[in-house]
Amino acid sequence: MSAARAVVFAYHDVGVRCLKTLISAGVDVPLVVTVRDDPKETQWYASVAATAADYALTAIAPAEANTPELEARVTALQPDFLFSFYYRSMLGAPLLRAARRGALNMHGSMLPKFRGRAPVNWAILKGAQESGATLHYMVERADAGDIVDQQAVPILQDDDARDVFAKVTVAAESVLARSLPGLIAGNAPRKPQPIEPGQYFGRRRPEDGRIDWTRPAQEIHNLVRAVALPFPGAFAQVDGARWEIHRTRLADRRAPGEVPQLFGADGECFAACGDGGVLRLLAAADVHGAIDLARMAGALAQRPLPL
Repeated sequence: MSAARAVVFAYHDVGVRCLKTLISAGVDVPLVVTVRDDPKETQWYASVAATAADYALTAIAPAEANTPELEARVTALQPDFLFSFYYRSMLGAPLLRAARRGALNMHGSMLPKFRGRAPVNWAILKGAQESGATLHYMVERADAGDIVDQQAVPILQDDDARDVFAKVTVAAESVLARSLPGLIAGNAPRKPQPIEPGQYFGRRRPEDGRIDWTRPAQEIHNLVRAVALPFPGAFAQVDGARWEIHRTRLADRRAPGEVPQLFGADGECFAACGDGGVLRLLAAADVHGAIDLARMAGALAQRPLPL
């Protein structure tokens, strides 16, 4: 494979694996631009900064990417390519133009589905049965450029966001590895992307995890999976206390009375949801820590709680 030069904007597991893919392919990486870790976030993912240091690559973490100073620095490096791998900001036109042969992004969905922020979380929340990774050219509109390649991964009934993100990370690495020879040779596919209405999603906030028990059981199960730890988590008021609902599973039973309600049966806790569907609670916590659901089930068998 011919030598190529790339400036890399990267963060998170996808950033680490894709950076290592470039290194393994012999791509010259004169600069890595990453993101400063947020002390308010749980750092459960791999570090791009640490990976760059391990390979003696120059790495910076500016507060803002689209500055004249950084644009000039990237342009002066004369990169063939600019890659964005889960970098947390959109890159402006001056940076995109700095790449002589193209600026490309790795997005965590099967574009044009789930453009925008948090694609894995949104896919689970919306009940999608697959996610994936898409390598595409960057334009000034988010996740709208021509597609080079993509690979789907399944979303199983009880997969949570971390499960799916791990699959997407492997897909991203595979897509990049098989696309690099064509990109460097100048003969990689480039398929225009149709923009589908209603497929752009924004940033999610912790308060978006509030459970509305009047909703269908499947919808609530999807919410719990989409925001499960290490994400902020789903939560609800139960008998005047805030419960964090960490894991659920659809149960093959019906509610014994009015819905929505929390009830106990066979030593287990269940939530009867607005459509009459039932979720088994597998893990939950309150302000004191993990809730002993088996113990709670006995009391709930005698006195169900309205939700």
